[in-house]
Amino acid sequence: MKKNIQNLSSGKTLSEPVIQTIYGFLLDSYGPQGWWPLIELHDGNGTNPTKTGAIRGYHPGDYTYPHTESQQFEIICGALLTQNTNWQQVEKALINLRQTDSLSPGGILSTDMENLKEAIKPAGYYNQKSIRLKILADWFTDLKSRTPEREELLSLKGVGPETADSILLYAFKQPSFVVDAYTRRVVSNLGLAEEKAKYSEIKALFEENVPGDPVIYQEYHALLVEHAKRYYQKKISYSRCPLLRLVSD
Repeated sequence: MKKNIQNLSSGKTLSEPVIQTIYGFLLDSYGPQGWWPLIELHDGNGTNPTKTGAIRGYHPGDYTYPHTESQQFEIICGALLTQNTNWQQVEKALINLRQTDSLSPGGILSTDMENLKEAIKPAGYYNQKSIRLKILADWFTDLKSRTPEREELLSLKGVGPETADSILLYAFKQPSFVVDAYTRRVVSNLGLAEEKAKYSEIKALFEENVPGDPVIYQEYHALLVEHAKRYYQKKISYSRCPLLRLVSD
């Protein structure tokens, strides 16, 4: 029996394949994205195949990352630092941390607060983010290689649903779909969700209709970002989105 999904904006029923068809279209259009980018891959073959925005540190087609707890912690820091800013600025902050031997739980905990603020200044909101990095560093130290629960992450100061899901999906390879502003713009424009739909509603839209595979979730989230950079930067461009044809068919 074919499962159906509910269109959150109109109540219209859509057959399940539409969400999976969108994924297939995006993957065919842009190819594997290789998220989450890592600083140590800058000097290797780590590139973003579609090259909108940052292009260093990606690993398209290689889903084995993170390999180490150090890489895990870098992803966690990046997930926090990327709040309210773009990745290029986060990358500058992460490089600063690495150059001062602070891109580790011990390094952040032992770094003077003013020096930490200076290092992450490019990512903005450095007063708040420096405190929250210290909290994350202390938490990660006590984690001892355990995979955290989502509610545990949400209990940490400064960690909201998007940050928690990013950490689970990219640092711990857990099938927890990430909903960001780009994803919200796309699904609302396609009529799959209301513009003001709750985070949990959009998250459920994907998780209930896409296999719970962290590889697919990583790619789908990254592909939506790539697609949105092309068609959803300005409201006037929304009508040009080729995904509208898939939904209307």
